Amino acid sequence: AECFYSTSDYSDMVYLRSYSFNKVVDVQFNSSVGKYVGYTEQGVKHAENFNNNPAFLQQEKAEVDRFCRH
Repeated sequence: AECFYSTSDYSDMVYLRSYSFNKVVDVQFNSSVGKYVGYTEQGVKHAENFNNNPAFLQQEKAEVDRFCRH
């Protein structure tokens, strides 16, 4: 998981959570997009499963404040 920002007040904070296999990113959550995006065939399947779980997505969206803006 990573946090990126470019302003001193953190208003543009972006939270990224990536899952990789053999150094290739399969699926990634981006708080700006608000959902998981798959980059490989397997990653697309995982993204669909993650995105079909509203409670899990809400938890990931909250990670911006918990993980990045602590």
